[in-house]
Amino acid sequence: MPVTATRRGTPVPYVNVKITREGATASQKAELIAGITDLLVKVLDKDPATTFVLIDEVALEDWGVGGVPTDEYRRRNRPRG
Repeated sequence: MPVTATRRGTPVPYVNVKITREGATASQKAELIAGITDLLVKVLDKDPATTFVLIDEVALEDWGVGGVPTDEYRRRNRPRG
């Protein structure tokens, strides 16, 4: 769910995306920004000129899933075979 900020009293979408720092390229980030913006335009009829998307990259060791660091979670849940 997007968080909204205001611009002259009008709510504007602000979306914060957090991803692990694993080499997402500038092109991939641009695609995320464009896709999120397009979705907000399509679903909520938002103005793309006032839609803000921020991507935060988090070090892998600073991210956890299921009560363990991400690298441990991935080791435990790696497909066998």
